[in-house]
Amino acid sequence: TRRAAGSPQANLLRPDWCRVYAHYQHREKRWIQQRIESGRATFNSEEKKRFLSELTAAEGLERYLGAKFPGAKRFSLEGGDALIPMLKEMIRHAGNSGTREVVLGMAHRGRLNVLVNVLGKKPQDLFDEFAGKHKEHLGTGDVKYHMGFSSDFQTDGGLVHLALAFNPSHLEIVSPVVIGSVRARLDRLDEPSSNKVLPITIHGDAAVTGQGVVQETLNMSKARGYEVGGTVRIVINNQVGFTTSNPLDARSTPYCTDIGKMVQAPIFHVNADDPEAVAFVTRLALDFRNTFKRDVFIDLVCYRRHGHNEADEPSATQPLMYQKIKKHPTPRKIYADKLEQEKVATLEDATEMVNLYRDALDAGDCVVAEWRPMNMHSFTWSPYLNHEWDEEYPNKVEMKRLQELAKRISTVPEAVEMQSRVAKIYGDRQAMAAGEKLFDWGGAENLAYATLVDEGIPVRLSGEDSGRGTFFHRHAVIHNQSNGSTYTPLQHIHNGQGAFRVWDSVLSEEAVLAFEYGYATAEPRTLTIWEAQFGDFANGAQVVIDQFISSGEQKWGRMCGLVMLLPHGYEGQGPEHSSARLERYLQLCAEQNMQVCVPSTPAQVYHMLRRQALRGMRRPLVVMSPKSLLRHPLAVSSLEELANGTFLPAIGEIDELDPKGVKRVVMCSGKVYYDLLEQRRKNNQHDVAIVRIEQLYPFPHKAMQEVLQQFAHVKDFVWCQEEPLNQGAWYCSQHHFREVIPFGASLRYAGRPASASPAVGYMSVHQKQQQDLVNDALNVE
Repeated sequence: TRRAAGSPQANLLRPDWCRVYAHYQHREKRWIQQRIESGRATFNSEEKKRFLSELTAAEGLERYLGAKFPGAKRFSLEGGDALIPMLKEMIRHAGNSGTREVVLGMAHRGRLNVLVNVLGKKPQDLFDEFAGKHKEHLGTGDVKYHMGFSSDFQTDGGLVHLALAFNPSHLEIVSPVVIGSVRARLDRLDEPSSNKVLPITIHGDAAVTGQGVVQETLNMSKARGYEVGGTVRIVINNQVGFTTSNPLDARSTPYCTDIGKMVQAPIFHVNADDPEAVAFVTRLALDFRNTFKRDVFIDLVCYRRHGHNEADEPSATQPLMYQKIKKHPTPRKIYADKLEQEKVATLEDATEMVNLYRDALDAGDCVVAEWRPMNMHSFTWSPYLNHEWDEEYPNKVEMKRLQELAKRISTVPEAVEMQSRVAKIYGDRQAMAAGEKLFDWGGAENLAYATLVDEGIPVRLSGEDSGRGTFFHRHAVIHNQSNGSTYTPLQHIHNGQGAFRVWDSVLSEEAVLAFEYGYATAEPRTLTIWEAQFGDFANGAQVVIDQFISSGEQKWGRMCGLVMLLPHGYEGQGPEHSSARLERYLQLCAEQNMQVCVPSTPAQVYHMLRRQALRGMRRPLVVMSPKSLLRHPLAVSSLEELANGTFLPAIGEIDELDPKGVKRVVMCSGKVYYDLLEQRRKNNQHDVAIVRIEQLYPFPHKAMQEVLQQFAHVKDFVWCQEEPLNQGAWYCSQHHFREVIPFGASLRYAGRPASASPAVGYMSVHQKQQQDLVNDALNVE
């Protein structure tokens, strides 16, 4: 009514309720309504002085750096200074609510300020980074506004461990990495929805709407394999993205935070010039997250005092905005004046805070009173330091135990009604366990997981169809045909086993792979595996592969044992279902940064997975996994090969050829081996040997030299691959091939011609190309 619209009650509530509100669920809506309408929180004099002190620190660091290192990039927080009291208030409130770990992810804006004024990084260490001093323990290193940090923060409720994730300049990609790290910590506690670990992600207003990985990450927020009990998402809304400030250009929604509505997340808009409103919203948002275990957004509406970086001139593109900003007092000044009017703190008190903080920066020591120190590497990682890829590891499993495990994971309770094809697969696996049938790929892979969880090693496997397997080979999860329930045999080994978790992921590559990277960097004891539906689709997550998986250890010292299973192989399915882009991974290989394997037998995948989990080294493993080989009659292994063997980075000739009669050696990897083998046997050729390279990086020089020793007299060597000339291993690895063949021997290529597309789209052309490359390798006219 007209009377109600102008009433004192309406005037009181208008600042809170004249906002978008209808998208919340009813129970959550009522909860928020009651919290808001009960009145804003009041703060005592000490709390207000603390807020002023924290604003002083935020402003003081930026001004100090601007004077000490003029023109240097620091991606200033100025204008959004309230982020510092917001984060500290959130950590304090979280600590009082039972949280023991906080994992933060953010881009470059304000990052240095958060490092110094929240996490307690010593200012002198930051100054050394501005001066370009090299930290020897970090390999190639990275720029200062990408670096992470860990420390402990004292709250009234106890110590809270803080971890700021390392990240590249690719905006928003760190968000799913943080969520994965938090899920690993929660799984370690065996409390997937606990308040003990809190994820906080900090976004920019342009990036949060512009980068699709945000939508992907939100979509995972309530999915079973990825939920973490909610994330607090703070948007530093400085109303400009580099030089784009017109909302008609920046997005297609009224608010930059509208993307949160897709998961019905509450969105609290707050004025960054009002630290008390910021503190109130901070507590409200955290309490909502802890109560409902859901994501929540805080839209910290602020401005950017300088350009995108300090060397940039923003008035060229935002003239009116920057005329206003130049006249606008800083948040510290606004709040200092307010506290003087309230007689809480005089201007002299405020000036003294400025001087004391500047003196602390001059001293170079930690400026966060709540800070507590942490070691560079936590205890969890100490067993995984300083290992090499080829060192020995405890690999043997007694034959009797292996048979017991194989039988256990192939036995299904009578109450579980299996689909007919699945029942046949499990019947075959029972025959494999009894020694009546050779192991196929799915049987050996599942048995590898069984041996690991039997030894107490957790396994996590995720991907778009990982429970069943894209190609109907794994069936780690059985779906009961009678009632729709599921049964996972690998979860029923024994009571004290390691956890086996397999998750069919949301239909996403980028966010899911980033999540699994974050998981693996936080939990080295778990064998963490991400499987692409087809290897071709993994390039939807290329930024994760390039910026994190292949280079994270060299840049940031972050070890990661993540396994990537990428189905790869040319079966005539066209350019989108043939190639995992092997060449791109090999191009990224250097400094022993990761492993690239192409296993060709069930025994090899069994030993490869066990090696990755049991060996001390934690580095990524990229696997060109098969498709047609999953059921190839020759791609089988005996129980003895699983029990007594080991992973072979190179495999020599398997037929009984007279080495002295060999005139040519064909080297290859993957599925093409079986095409070559079958054609050679059909041709009854005895002068051509075929050698498999099962690990392309780190290249197994020693193993290959041993395999080729008996062919020292051979002068004709061929590298055969299914991929086109400009793809596959040829360009990236031929220097390794030349290093292991005999001196004076020739090396030539046999494979598809160079092509812009990975594969042809016509089956007839595919078949002719495949036969031609096999004939070329075997020298068949």
